[in-house]
Amino acid sequence: MGLAMATFIEKWMGAQAAKMLIYYSPLFLFLQFLLVMNFILILFSRNFIQRKKWAMVVIHFALVIILLGALITFLFGKEGQVHIREGEKTDQLVMHTSKGIRTETLPFVLELRDFRLIRYPGSQSPSSYESDLLVHVDGEVREAKVFMNNVLDIKGYRFFQASYDQDEMGTILSVNRDVAGRSVTYAGYLMLVAGFILIFFMPNSRFRKLQRQLKEVRKGILIPVLLIITTCGCARDMPDGPMSGTVQANRIPPQHAARFGTLPVQFRGRTMPMNTFSSEILRKVHKKQAFGDLNSDQFLLSLLAMPRMWMQEPLIALSNKEISARYNLPEEYIPYYHLFDQQGNYRLLPRLQEIYHRPADKRTSSEKELIKLDERVNILYELFNHTMLGIYPDPNDPSHTWYAPGDDLSVFSQADSVFITQSFEQYLAEVRQALRSGDWSKADHALEVIEAYQSDNDKASLIRPDKLRAEFRYNRLDLFNRVKVGYFISGGLLLIIALTRLLGEKRWKRYAAVGLTVVIVLLFFCHIFGMGMRWFISGYAPWSNSYETMVYVSWATVLAGFVFGRKSTLTRALATLFGGVILFVAALNWMDPQINTLVPVLKSPWLMFHVAVIVAAYGFFGISFLLGITNLSIMAFAKHGPRLPYRVKELSIINNMSLLTGVVLMTTGTFLGAVWANESWGRYWGWDPKETWALISIVVYTMVTHLHLVKGWNSLWLFNLLSVFAFGSVLMTFLGVNYFLSGMHSYGQTEGISSVFMYIVIAFVMLGVLGIVSYRKRGKVI
Repeated sequence: MGLAMATFIEKWMGAQAAKMLIYYSPLFLFLQFLLVMNFILILFSRNFIQRKKWAMVVIHFALVIILLGALITFLFGKEGQVHIREGEKTDQLVMHTSKGIRTETLPFVLELRDFRLIRYPGSQSPSSYESDLLVHVDGEVREAKVFMNNVLDIKGYRFFQASYDQDEMGTILSVNRDVAGRSVTYAGYLMLVAGFILIFFMPNSRFRKLQRQLKEVRKGILIPVLLIITTCGCARDMPDGPMSGTVQANRIPPQHAARFGTLPVQFRGRTMPMNTFSSEILRKVHKKQAFGDLNSDQFLLSLLAMPRMWMQEPLIALSNKEISARYNLPEEYIPYYHLFDQQGNYRLLPRLQEIYHRPADKRTSSEKELIKLDERVNILYELFNHTMLGIYPDPNDPSHTWYAPGDDLSVFSQADSVFITQSFEQYLAEVRQALRSGDWSKADHALEVIEAYQSDNDKASLIRPDKLRAEFRYNRLDLFNRVKVGYFISGGLLLIIALTRLLGEKRWKRYAAVGLTVVIVLLFFCHIFGMGMRWFISGYAPWSNSYETMVYVSWATVLAGFVFGRKSTLTRALATLFGGVILFVAALNWMDPQINTLVPVLKSPWLMFHVAVIVAAYGFFGISFLLGITNLSIMAFAKHGPRLPYRVKELSIINNMSLLTGVVLMTTGTFLGAVWANESWGRYWGWDPKETWALISIVVYTMVTHLHLVKGWNSLWLFNLLSVFAFGSVLMTFLGVNYFLSGMHSYGQTEGISSVFMYIVIAFVMLGVLGIVSYRKRGKVI
């Protein structure tokens, strides 16, 4: 509770207040001391050493070592900053302490030769920032380079690239000196991993004991037990309704639209196929993946070729009734021209000027929606004026910028600037002519002329035909949406088969279950293939933003179903359905499926391991969440039968094994994140809200898995109930922190999900009712 309160104190009063009141308070340090004593007493009171419970011995001893390392860091570690301008030297370390700012003289001198800010091609987004240093130490001069995830280590001091001066002529390095604390803590991490490995292989470990119990319980049952469970379906985006006759009459043929969709375009620092660009534009402006029955390429090319027609189409999404009423606008979708008066003045401008003069945290939801509406209008404005499509590379630009035909083309030679303007206009003219004549050969040729110019002037080799083809194919396959539907159908049918086997075991039902399992396996490999394609296209592991993480959680959930559902059709069916639900959530409008560039701090190999492991834990916790609901439903609604207690016990054991696996992965992933933080910016724990809630989740699930040790709490009902409500800590860690709090993990922020939390609250209220009903009727089953 104290940790949770501290994260909100940080939001309201600042990080320093949270540290002084909670994290670094004497009471909190005393509680950690009691925790260490508890670990030590448990080892002896339960005779873990004499009973050769080596997994528990190693894990508890590792936790003591980790806390000892944290204490050493707190007492003796140093953190600060060094600021150097190009051509200057310094030996001063500036530290911010509870007693104010103080400086310390370093045992060497740093000299900044050069600082470089490297941006993604054609954008202002930083790709990397680097400092070339000369280190004057022990009578000699050494050259060194510091950049994000590349650390300078000298005489126990570690220097990390933290920031830079606005004029890009100076660097800011964060400094850490914690040799003893880091060594002790890392030793604890390694010992903890060793203990986790022992859990799964030592014959007398808790996990292996549960495996043996599961085999014994399965001897007493032959068929699944009747459940009451609700499944949900999904639907693809439906057309908005009939398009206007003018749009229908000027429909771009899909064949040429696909040809247009392969044209390379530079956007947000990436070179991508036009199909990716058009998809993002349509989602941003229209909030859908298609306009009626026009795909995104047909929509974009038609808009570019016939802007006047599209200015009158109800195209711009608007979900705020207050804005609609204020400006007398249609609800849901509005035409571009409705936002301008008869004199051509932008109707939203006066109100927007007022809003932008107000601090961001003081703006109402309606005002924030008005800003988003303005963004959509600006996108269309740029498209109508041909200033957004970066399709013409400048061979002489050191930043490798590609220009749109409506941009200022003075950087080009006169001949090239004329060609750029004329070639694009010629292409759109040929498109309009082809709509009348039906002959698209000249439009195809005009597109080839543009592609030839791109190829001849792409001096930085940004056009990667293999990646462009892969991205175009990835967009067209739409694998995750297809897999989503497959998971719903196959998981639902498998659940029905499991239920019908209650009425009698027949051969065809067993074969049907095997057949559906094969289908799920094929869908699972399609899921993997889609993630692999995304990895190849982006160049980094596909779990670096909210959308990718949801896709990965879905994969991990289905994997967990395979791991613990080898002999439990029910577990496999629930995992598959839940995987479909997660993909369904990932496909909602507030999730951005766009492949983006990475901020520098995320370019670390530790990130891949940290996120992969910690998010995989969510899948196992999800399985436990569903199994807990299933058991509570059995207790509440199922009719008493002789095999019913066996079924509840079987599912509870699987639930417990899944929780243990989740705790191991969650803990390992959290400490991998600590290593990443220490190797990237010099501290392995900073009480950031995301870190704190990850720790809270570990504590919550550790309590659930240790219930059997407390006399009076060793109850199947209580265990299953808490395995359900513990999932709330995961939801808070994954979604709630980004929405309710703030911190260093804000680069993973998800917007527009306020309604989701309302549904989550309703769901947990219903689960609370289920818990009460199951408690009253539990005696009939257990």
